[in-house]
Amino acid sequence: MKKLSSFLLAILLSGTPLLAQVATGSAAAPAVDASRITLVIHGGAGTITRALMTPEKEKAYQEALEKALQAGYAILKKGGTSLDAVEATVRVMEDSPLFNAGKGAVFTHDGRNELDAAIMEGSTLKAGAVAGVTTVRNPISAARAVMEKSEHVMMVGAGAEQFAREKGLEIVKPDYFYTEARYQQLQNALQQEKSAGTPDVLNAPTKPEALPKKTKVKMKNGKKSKPTGATENIFTEGKKYGTVGAVALDQYGNLAAATSTGGMTNKRYGRIGDAPIIGAGTYADNGSCAVSCTGWGEFFIRATVARDVAARVEYQRIPVQQAAQATIDKVGQLGGDGGLIALDRAGNVAMPFNSEGMYRGYIKADGKSQISIYK
Repeated sequence: MKKLSSFLLAILLSGTPLLAQVATGSAAAPAVDASRITLVIHGGAGTITRALMTPEKEKAYQEALEKALQAGYAILKKGGTSLDAVEATVRVMEDSPLFNAGKGAVFTHDGRNELDAAIMEGSTLKAGAVAGVTTVRNPISAARAVMEKSEHVMMVGAGAEQFAREKGLEIVKPDYFYTEARYQQLQNALQQEKSAGTPDVLNAPTKPEALPKKTKVKMKNGKKSKPTGATENIFTEGKKYGTVGAVALDQYGNLAAATSTGGMTNKRYGRIGDAPIIGAGTYADNGSCAVSCTGWGEFFIRATVARDVAARVEYQRIPVQQAAQATIDKVGQLGGDGGLIALDRAGNVAMPFNSEGMYRGYIKADGKSQISIYK
């Protein structure tokens, strides 16, 4: 009886589904080990270069990324789960106007903010997602509620909002998501669309976001202050790339992934990208790796990017860095661009991208964080 109890305890700690382990006889579980905790994040990929970035802007992004890393790290360090860590990390970025998620979400063609998010845990392959929500302050928490408090994986629109409300999540008025910089982005996109005469074209070459021709300048104490509007917050990830995400490994050996986005500037017709689609923009499996993507969603959906990385690790038995790069290369061959973050159960990190830059970073058990922006 004592041996049986030890056997079951090992199975529960291992993070691999119970039936799978009983069937294969693989009950050996890695011991609880705080030294392996790892958290990786991204804040969007795109036309991000030093030429387009001021020192003040770069500092703001670095501080925001560091804040997100520390939020998740604090949970992991205290013995929390990878699932709790990725949710907390993404919530920080959703609450920042710097990123295209939550508060900083871009506008649709009709002048709305429609938000998507997904979350997945690697130990059970459970997942949850929401898409097209307009009143949920933190879509990533709504995605987790779908995973844990419903029998479904994805909910969209008004139904997802009703569910979030019934589960006690914070609901806000749609204008909570308004930021002047993102609104100006939409105006620029509409003007470019009108000038080019190419509405509804999603595959036009991506260019750095242009600033409005006219910018208000306020006077303070007889001196010009910083311009308002888009110049306060120059978003350079481009029309198709802004997304935030996190992947984590906890001391129990379990992986998790989370992704959140406002989608594409000037999107129409209820367009949904890859972020909330399990296997496209988000995936986690203890048997391979955890992945969160940012990029031109249509291509990431077609290439099932997140699952493709995991499949390469699982079936080809290649390192996660090699698998991630091969998949990004595949996206490039299709004509798309962007990037991803990936993490395996040994704590190996991959952060490949084929755009000009990607806001990214990671932190390990020693508490030393690494943040990068450019190539």
